[in-house]
Amino acid sequence: MFKNYLKIAWRNLLKNKGYSVVNMGGLAIGMACFLMILMFINNEFSYDNYHEKGEQIYRVVHHMGSAEAEDKWIWGNAPIGSALKEDFSEVIEKVQFSGRSDVLLKYNANAFQESNCFYVDATVFDVFTWPLLSGNPKTALEAPYTVVLTESTAKKYFGNEDPMGKVIEGVGGRANDGKYTVTGVMKDVPQNSHFNFDVLLSMSSFYQTRPGIFDAWGYVDFYTYFLVDNNFDLAAFQSKMPAFLDKHQTEEEKEYYYNVSFEPLKDAYLNSDAVRQPGTVGSLSNIYIFAIIGLFILVIASINFMNLATARSMERAKEVGVRKVIGAHKKGLVYQFLSESLIMVLVAAAIGLIVVVVCIPWLSAITGKQFSIYEVFGSYMLPLYIGVAVLTGLFAGSYPAFILSSFRPSRVLKGLVSSSPQGVNLRKGLVIFQFTLSIALIASTVIVYYQLGFMLNKNLGFDMDQQMIIDFNWDGQILDNIEMVKTELKRLPEVSSVAGSRTVPGTHFPAAGTEIETVDGGMEHYEPFLYEIDFDFIPHYEIEMVAGRPYSREFVTDSVSAMIVNEAAVKSFGYADPADIIGKKFEQWGREGTVVGVVKDFNYMSLHQEVAPLSMRYSRFGKYLSLKIKTGDIQRTIAQVEQKWAELAPHRPFLYRFLDNSFNEQYQADFRFRKLFTLFSFLAILIACLGLFGLATYSAMLRTKEIGIRKVLGAEVSSIVALLSQDFIKLVLVSIFVATPLAWFAMNEWLKIYAYKININWWVFVLAGLVAVVVAIITVGYHAIRSARANPIKSLRTE
Repeated sequence: MFKNYLKIAWRNLLKNKGYSVVNMGGLAIGMACFLMILMFINNEFSYDNYHEKGEQIYRVVHHMGSAEAEDKWIWGNAPIGSALKEDFSEVIEKVQFSGRSDVLLKYNANAFQESNCFYVDATVFDVFTWPLLSGNPKTALEAPYTVVLTESTAKKYFGNEDPMGKVIEGVGGRANDGKYTVTGVMKDVPQNSHFNFDVLLSMSSFYQTRPGIFDAWGYVDFYTYFLVDNNFDLAAFQSKMPAFLDKHQTEEEKEYYYNVSFEPLKDAYLNSDAVRQPGTVGSLSNIYIFAIIGLFILVIASINFMNLATARSMERAKEVGVRKVIGAHKKGLVYQFLSESLIMVLVAAAIGLIVVVVCIPWLSAITGKQFSIYEVFGSYMLPLYIGVAVLTGLFAGSYPAFILSSFRPSRVLKGLVSSSPQGVNLRKGLVIFQFTLSIALIASTVIVYYQLGFMLNKNLGFDMDQQMIIDFNWDGQILDNIEMVKTELKRLPEVSSVAGSRTVPGTHFPAAGTEIETVDGGMEHYEPFLYEIDFDFIPHYEIEMVAGRPYSREFVTDSVSAMIVNEAAVKSFGYADPADIIGKKFEQWGREGTVVGVVKDFNYMSLHQEVAPLSMRYSRFGKYLSLKIKTGDIQRTIAQVEQKWAELAPHRPFLYRFLDNSFNEQYQADFRFRKLFTLFSFLAILIACLGLFGLATYSAMLRTKEIGIRKVLGAEVSSIVALLSQDFIKLVLVSIFVATPLAWFAMNEWLKIYAYKININWWVFVLAGLVAVVVAIITVGYHAIRSARANPIKSLRTE
């Protein structure tokens, strides 16, 4: 019998090719989208799972600021690592990374500035699972001036040569012109790591240059991880921290608020709310959004199937009657129709699988992640995908199967069976549900685009247009002649101004322990962020002054005893009026003096965050040169600046970028989210339209004779089109009223991740509704017009 069910099911699919194509096409797209979203979500949850001891690895989270308004940082001090290992037996090993470093590395003619370097403890390979292809993991990073390269980095410098024992020269940055011996080559870090690197330098090298910071609890420049035993109790361990900190901090250090907590490695990518991360972090809320969209797409595709199957039930009523008369049982009929449903769904799932395999390179490009066929066929996802397909088939086919099998043969064969009100209402309800989701997705897509457009176009408070940034990475020769270099670059006709700094907006910056004179005359400790700049930085970037003055060469003391702060810092320091802080004393990182100016708040970080307190002080030691370009021929200007740079600094590569591009790289994850959200929203709407297209086709077919009679009686084509379309348009209008509050609530919650965001306007939902109505009219109108223009003789010739 089962073979017979399959044979009949296959014949029915071939008999109704149009119906089958529409239904299987929608299902295939739905299943493919579901699988791709599943792959994306699986990748997000796979971060750091490859470490063999991952369940035993934790990292330190540093709490600073105040008990009432604390800031949580992953970046912190050095001494806590050794202190934890010495004081607690449950800590088996600790490993610390320095902050990310930019180092110019040279080997013969090959010279590259590596921006993905870390100084790290020799214990790194005892804690993390990063296999070495060459070298001893126990000793590779023990000695000063040793380096481990990733496989791809080693290939870049040494080609097919064996890199082991070769000496590679480091210039600038923390490398301090050291010569590093290659003591190991490791596999490239997997992409699903919460931070990546290309070069690991021995921490003992860093210690050679700045040993004092390794005992300073107030100095921030390290990421601390530790390995614990299997009996580790996080809550019990956390309760020991007050006594631990009291033991190790000096009386002076205890005056400043500082606390620590601990994060499991498995929470580092998706569940960390700390800032100053060593790498990018994911978004759990975005994962939930994509999971919901994937479920929506699958549900919409299933609804299409159910709608069309129930709508076609009348077409197969006589078949059911004949089968029952010759002895078919209800159970057998249920099996028959479920078999048809399952075959259709499994064929659609197979097509969807092919679509996914073909689209893997495209999916990798749009998400910035590497996907492979193995992730589909070599993991749990394929059985899950098949399981979902079977459940979808059973779910989508269950209602029509039980309805069709319940028909009474005596009524069916007399032609007394008609669509039940319950079936009609169900179809209407499902159409409303589909278009409610579709309209909500249209409105959400508009809001996502509007928010990201707002972020790109917002006035950030500084001039970002046509700013060329040259990265010279603290090069000593350039710093010794910095004013001459700036003067020579400014002589180029296309360059209107040049400024030097340690930081430019959107790049790394430190926080500086600062004592500020308060309103009552005392000195209070704060931790504002720090920009070290030259005399030209503020006018070059057109940053507005709201009190006092910018740095000036006319004031000799500006270079040694002056500081400028932003409005956020003024408020943080307890002053209501920016003018009141002018002339107040400060102490910061070995410098004492007075505040000479206040700049208007400018967004030096992404718009995800509010403008934080910032201090700006003069320094001739920098990393970047900012060039304001005043020509439309950018390529010609780049060539001229590069030529001049080769004359001024022949020993350094010409490394440049434009500030607007680099600043907007902070929103890379947002742009990827927008692409994925828009794509899957479009596909969900497309699947809903396929369902509406199928229903419109069937509706027009059922009313063929009615249309013929109306035409014979003189009805116009427009009136017939309106007649066939109005029922569907009414359902779409109902969907608009249901979708609007749902979409508003969901997107209002999503916008909370941004400190600076748009207001959701009413026109967004009007636009979404109009788009849905237009799409519905086009979808239904095609068949309505076709039916209305048909020759009535053909539809009435059997009467």
